[in-house]
Amino acid sequence: MSRPQRDDLELVVLAVLADSAQYGYAITKAVDARSDGRIRVGPSVLYPLLARLEKSGYVTARWDEVSSDRTEGPGRRRKWYALSSKGERRLAQHIEAHRARVSMLETFIAPHADAEPTP
Repeated sequence: MSRPQRDDLELVVLAVLADSAQYGYAITKAVDARSDGRIRVGPSVLYPLLARLEKSGYVTARWDEVSSDRTEGPGRRRKWYALSSKGERRLAQHIEAHRARVSMLETFIAPHADAEPTP
């Protein structure tokens, strides 16, 4: 299990929302599934991040009522998040920065990648 940095977590959440609109719990499940359980995002981290992304205009949000067969009357409300066009640009910036960072680090790893470990 890994704890991504704030910028990395923003990239992860924006990438999940680039696939489709999601509500909070579905986002946590998508992150868990796509990372094979290596990244876990709890509600205490996810919801403040979503609020920041919404305030910045990177995501839009709407409330939807979810009915239940088990109860009468109004169902519970669920907040759905979707990537905005500004969020698409932000995601592209994150991806570009990530690739540049990986490329730079590869310059240090590549010469030693095939080397035998020293005893």
